[in-house]
Amino acid sequence: MATVDLSTIQATKVVDARAMSCPGPLLEAKKSIGAVKVGEVLEIWSGDNNTKNDMPRWCDKVGHAYLGELPGDGYDRLFIRRMK
Repeated sequence: MATVDLSTIQATKVVDARAMSCPGPLLEAKKSIGAVKVGEVLEIWSGDNNTKNDMPRWCDKVGHAYLGELPGDGYDRLFIRRMK
């Protein structure tokens, strides 16, 4: 499995969910994934630490690829590749 350098990814869509608590960022991801084409990347900004646990589980459940996260300035940047 190839490792992706997240710092070089250009997300097709960025969703700012920094002001939301759980499950807000996850709900925003569910709502926004349809705005990107299969193979493209959705980036979620979240200030809620639970999102780092919830997002990979959701991706596994629905069949998208969770690419990982990078730290932002007081928030996390999470990357999802739409697979279907």
